[in-house]
Order: sequence, then structure tokens, then C-alpha cells
Amino acid sequence: MAREFWVGDGSGWTKDFDYQAWAKDKMFYVGDKLVFKYTEGDHNVFKVNGTVFKDCTIPPPNGALTSGNDVITLMTPGKKWYICGIGNHCAEHNQKLAITVMDGTAPAPAPETDSARGILTSGYQIFLAAAGIFVAMIVA
Repeated sequence: MAREFWVGDGSGWTKDFDYQAWAKDKMFYVGDKLVFKYTEGDHNVFKVNGTVFKDCTIPPPNGALTSGNDVITLMTPGKKWYICGIGNHCAEHNQKLAITVMDGTAPAPAPETDSARGILTSGYQIFLAAAGIFVAMIVA
């Protein structure tokens, strides 16, 4: 089941945000989507290689995503690198993201356990029993 990740959550794609900390506890899988949200014109997104990422070398502008709502579907497993190519946002303001995409798809959510189902069923049975007593009291 593919998931959608808003890069930076509520902060979006911006300067001076720790994207490595944001990504560290997340698992990315083939088919998931990264959504880069920002004010159009303030930032952009480049998908780059590891060397360009490390050096913050800005690629030619025609390779940039610039909509302010850029969605990238993760199509293959492995390391992926993204930078902002506006001014010194990458080099001096750490506006860059590196992730590892896992092969396969994200695991399905955990199934409901029998103990949780039993608690719900027990609670429902208690409610029905109480309702029955109330009805019996009205009839009598």
C-alpha cells in the first residue's frame, strides 16, 4: 500500500530545517510518493546524485521542479537525493534530503488483535444487557 510523505511535514520544503532528522525514522518503499510543498518561486527541487548532494552543486535550471507542490513517486529502490537549487539554500541552509527506498511495498497495517476484538465485543454485550434490563424495567 503506497503512502504519501509531505517532506518536512507542516514545515514543508524550506531553509534551515533538519530533513535528515525528519527522514530518519521513516521507511520509504517503491511506490510511495514524496510531496515537496513550498511557495512557488521561493524554492525548487532537484533530484541529484550523491556527489552533487554532498557538494551542493546546482544543476541547470531546466531540470528543476518548481510548482510548489511537487510530487515524486519513488520508482526504484536505493539511495535518493534531493536539493533546493535557489541561491545558497542547499550549501548554507541545509535544504537537502537523502533517503533510502526499500524494495517491495510498505507492510499492511497491523490486523486487529483478538484481545482488542474481545474487549469491544464484551463492551457491546454489557451495553446490550444493560439496555435489556432498562427495557424490562419499563415493561414491568
